[in-house]
Amino acid sequence: MKNNKYIKHIIILVVLSYFCFMFGNGLLSLTIPDEVFYAQTAKEMARQHSWMTPYLFAQPQFEKPVFLYWLLRLGFIIFGINSFAARFFPALFGMIGVIAIYLFGRIGFKDPKKAFISAIVLMTGGLYIGLARTVFTDLIFSVFILLSLLSFYWGYAFKNKKGPGILLFFVFAALATLTKGPLGLLIPFLSVILFLFIKKDLKFLLNQYLFWGLLLFGLISLPWYILMFKLYGNTFVNEFFYNDHLRRIIEAEHPGNDTWYFYPLSMAGCIFPWSIFLVFSLFSLPQYLKQRDNQFLVFLVCWIVSVFVIFQSAHSKLASYIFPLFAALALFMGNFIVDLITQDKKRLIYFILSLNLLTVFLIPASLIIISIWFKHYLSLHLLAQPVVNFIIFIFLAFGLGLSFLIARKKILKSVYCLALFVPIMVYLIPFVRHNIEPYLSPKESCQYLLKNYQVDNVILSSKFFARGVKYYADKEVAVIDIPGTPFFSQHLIPFLNSKEKVLNFLRKQKVTYCVLKNSSVRDIGRIVSGEFKYTVLKVIGNEYILKIETL
Repeated sequence: MKNNKYIKHIIILVVLSYFCFMFGNGLLSLTIPDEVFYAQTAKEMARQHSWMTPYLFAQPQFEKPVFLYWLLRLGFIIFGINSFAARFFPALFGMIGVIAIYLFGRIGFKDPKKAFISAIVLMTGGLYIGLARTVFTDLIFSVFILLSLLSFYWGYAFKNKKGPGILLFFVFAALATLTKGPLGLLIPFLSVILFLFIKKDLKFLLNQYLFWGLLLFGLISLPWYILMFKLYGNTFVNEFFYNDHLRRIIEAEHPGNDTWYFYPLSMAGCIFPWSIFLVFSLFSLPQYLKQRDNQFLVFLVCWIVSVFVIFQSAHSKLASYIFPLFAALALFMGNFIVDLITQDKKRLIYFILSLNLLTVFLIPASLIIISIWFKHYLSLHLLAQPVVNFIIFIFLAFGLGLSFLIARKKILKSVYCLALFVPIMVYLIPFVRHNIEPYLSPKESCQYLLKNYQVDNVILSSKFFARGVKYYADKEVAVIDIPGTPFFSQHLIPFLNSKEKVLNFLRKQKVTYCVLKNSSVRDIGRIVSGEFKYTVLKVIGNEYILKIETL
């Protein structure tokens, strides 16, 4: 009977995660600036016949290790070069992560319901769905961290699995290191050492399996790093280790995020719609840790603390950086939710669900206010108002359904209903795709240029659009950004951040086609007066397509 329930849960999670992550993820074109960055790198690697050196703008680039590019190339080989192929493996790893968290919960809690709810929470959290449906390293990296820690805890909880658990711990840490860098080993190793230190059991690792595990780690992860150093020497070291790792610790790439509260707020906001459950579960943590059978919760705390401390100390901060701890948060909440349901704490869960219901109703309420205030603007876009009305209807219906379940005291069904919130939002995208895609991708602008004009020279692009223009137009690109700073990671393309540089660039081409944002258009109008003339050919979303000619 237990095995049947186990298999049933696995099948349900596989099916649900397929629809959450994989189904329909090719409808939206690859977005700027990051999805096209990874996809273009994989395309250029294929063009250069290279499986080892990543390329961008026809030059080696070392912003990330090679594993994601391998997956992208395989996706392109299997499905062709398209957005579904690029997003296939992130979605697949999203599904793997859901099953891994279920297995983790079964081992740690010894409770299939807690494991199942934990998997549902992870699967339907906003950031998890977002990363599983887009091309980034963060989800794949985090799933390898999850599998590494799962392997260790499996070996720790079952003494007869100690050897395979430690070896798999290092194997998955090595794959994480090939995905995003040395943090692939640092995060799981620090989590484990902190846990064993608290348990006064450091001797658990002092055995032959540690030696063989480190050997496996080296054999899997180090050859690519050694090869890149051998081929590119200090260029690789400076770009990969200094610019993309050490520099992010000492310098903020996104200065507005460099605050002490950025990551706490990110944890709560990015796990929406479970944010309120997270707050309450963390407040209840001291009570849980006082219990005798708290070994698994201690392990989760060590995991969260390790990730948080590592990234909190760095000045460059993004919500996706702390994504490796979201699996541990999901396990916390799964434990908390099931305890509320099964114990005599019904009032508290009703209160939490009611707070969540308010947040659900905030979306249609906000849209109603926006549609009134910006009625004239919406009237200029014939599809906008019907789309807004449709979204309002969907969320009002969802909110009323959740209200009904809460009123009928169907607690578990209310939790499952809440889990539908973010997937519903995702499946509204096809209805608004034509409205939002021009603001997320320069694909349509590039298609317009290539279809209507003979583009045989360098395209001038705003900084934010540059990677996308390169991906979709497959032409050489120069960047105008006045006054601007170069890309955080080095791109060996013309970067025009002064009037003189722009004029010198334009003088080399009789005709220059551009894909620019509005502020860059104003800069062009100010700079070219008297020597060149420019024509706005078309405006698509926030992209202005220009033609600049010598007078």
